[in-house]
Amino acid sequence: MRVFTELFSLLATQEAVLVTVRAHRGSVPREAGAWMAVFADRLLGTVGGGHLEWQAVQQARADLAAGVVGCAQRRYPLGPALGQCCGGEVELGFERIGAQDVSALQQRFDRQRAAWPPVALFGGGHVGWALVRLLAELPLRLTWIDSRDGIFPPEVPTQVVCEFSQPVQAAVAALAPGSHVLVMSFSHAEDFEVVQACLARQRQRADLPFIGLLGSRTKWATFAHRLQDRGFSPAELAQVTCPVGAPGIGGKQPEVIAVAVAAQLLQVMDRALACDGVNKDG
Repeated sequence: MRVFTELFSLLATQEAVLVTVRAHRGSVPREAGAWMAVFADRLLGTVGGGHLEWQAVQQARADLAAGVVGCAQRRYPLGPALGQCCGGEVELGFERIGAQDVSALQQRFDRQRAAWPPVALFGGGHVGWALVRLLAELPLRLTWIDSRDGIFPPEVPTQVVCEFSQPVQAAVAALAPGSHVLVMSFSHAEDFEVVQACLARQRQRADLPFIGLLGSRTKWATFAHRLQDRGFSPAELAQVTCPVGAPGIGGKQPEVIAVAVAAQLLQVMDRALACDGVNKDG
């Protein structure tokens, strides 16, 4: 994520106070693990905005100016005194950080990232690139796969691993367990082979919780008929979501499609993490 890169770059020359949501009760604007870094002249991240965040920023800058070191925890009731009617209570941690803390912070943020399921994106076209730019703002582990040499842009977000695979479906076998798969290659033939490989892996290992295919209902009807001819049952075919993307978001622009796909992906991930009792933010 760009915010991490900017944070570590700034810490090389100046100190900050890391404000973290340590705990909460009732209705609150952000979850445990949410953070912001407060520098003397700028902010990175957010703990929820509003008067809560304003007070936290003032406290953090006061700590910076006074040379306060170490960690402190403060409680903020979200009632009339803060001008926020959430009604809950937030416990914020205040921690002075500098260049010496970069390595430990990287490890901490890597642990948060590991709580997110991995994503495998097949297709380096316009929609794929729009989706990568969007997902790059999240601490996801993203593998971007295409069969065409030289298709990936010269610069991609640091957490994105670009992989050339020929044939493209050969990459399916090596995907990390728990991968959420998005299929949107440059050709229907490649899409079909990737989907078939995913279903074959599901039959053997059942470790791909989401398979999303970009396309129309007509495209999926054709794919489904061919896959049934190759021995896949209706129950197995039901594991594929096509067309992929949250319903109700119209438009054919790559960026609009990417928003719809990202929204559905987050819905699926949130349901799965809630069932597992996992907090991906802390």
